[in-house]
Amino acid sequence: MEYRFLGKSGLKVSELSFGSWITIGDQSDTNGAYNLMKEAFDAGINFFDNAEVYSAGKAETIAGKVLKKAGWKRSDLIISTKIFWGGEGPNDKGLSRKRIVEGADSALQRLQLEYVDLIFCHRPDLYTPVEETVRAMNHVINQGKALYWGTSEWSATQLREASHIARENNLIPPLMEQPEYNFFRRHRVEIEYKPLYEEMGLGTTTWSPLAGGILTNKYSGGIPEGSRFSLEKYSWLREKRLDTPEGRDKVEKTRKLKEVADEMGVTLPQMAIAWCLKNPDVSSVILGASKTSQLKENLKAAEVLPMLTEDVIKQIEKIVDNKPEGEKDWRL
Repeated sequence: MEYRFLGKSGLKVSELSFGSWITIGDQSDTNGAYNLMKEAFDAGINFFDNAEVYSAGKAETIAGKVLKKAGWKRSDLIISTKIFWGGEGPNDKGLSRKRIVEGADSALQRLQLEYVDLIFCHRPDLYTPVEETVRAMNHVINQGKALYWGTSEWSATQLREASHIARENNLIPPLMEQPEYNFFRRHRVEIEYKPLYEEMGLGTTTWSPLAGGILTNKYSGGIPEGSRFSLEKYSWLREKRLDTPEGRDKVEKTRKLKEVADEMGVTLPQMAIAWCLKNPDVSSVILGASKTSQLKENLKAAEVLPMLTEDVIKQIEKIVDNKPEGEKDWRL
C-alpha cells in the first residue's frame, strides 16, 4: 500500500481507503464489518470513512464496535465522519453551529472515540452563512474533537469562499474535498477544482470509483439479488443511476470497458479504480465492499496502475467519450 499526503498537509492517507456507505449497517453486520475492516487494515489501509447519515448512524456504531474489538493503535488510523443529515428535527439538518457541534459529539459517541481525524461538511448548506460553518468547524477542531475539516460535493466557488473567510479571520481553512470521481463523473475533479490544488493545497478523498456498482458490469443482464440497486431502501439510487437513458448508456459503455480490462488480464473494477489512482490530484480512493472476496480483488487495483499505458488510456477515452475540457481559448 502506498500513502499519499492529504493535500498540502503533513497527513498521509492510504491511496486506497475503506468506505461505510451502504456496506456497513445495510449489507454487513458487526461480524461482517469486522472481517471487511480487518482485511482492509491488514492490506495497509489506514483511512476508514464514515458519516452520521450512513444507515442512520448504525454504520458509525458498528465501526466503533469493530475498532474496539480490533484494538488497533489509534495513531495508525485515520477515521472520518461527515455532518449534515442528523435526523428529522428542525435543527437536525444542515451546517449551523448547533448542528455541527451536536453532530460531532453524537458521532464520537457512536464511534467510541475521543476525536476523528477528518470531519466533513457532507453537502453545502444554502441557508447557513459560510462564516458560521467555518467558525463551527474551527470550534470542533479547537475542542480536540477533530484534527482537520473539509467538504463533500462543494463547488469550487463555495470552497474558495470558505478558505477566504478562514484566512481573513485567522481560522483553519478546509483541507480536503470528497467528490464523486469515476469514468463517468470527471469535470469537478479534473477541471473545476484544478486551480484549488495549488491555490488552497486541496486534497481529495474520492468516492464511488465504480459509479455506484455500474462499473462492476454486474448490471449488464439486470439487477442481481443482494446488490445495492436491489435494496428497496436504495430504490431512489437505482432510479437515478440505472433506470434512465444515461444509466443504460453507461451500462453499454461498461461492456466495452470490460473488453479493455479483459485484454489487460485484469478485472474491470481493478482497471476503474487504478484509473482514479492515476490522477495525482487524488489523495485517496474510497472503496466500498460487502464481501471480503470483493475487497481483496479491488485492493489489487494499485498493481494495475503501471499497466495503464498511454494506449490503454486512449482506448478508455474513446469509449467513455467525455474528457472534460477547460476554458475555451478563443484566440485559436
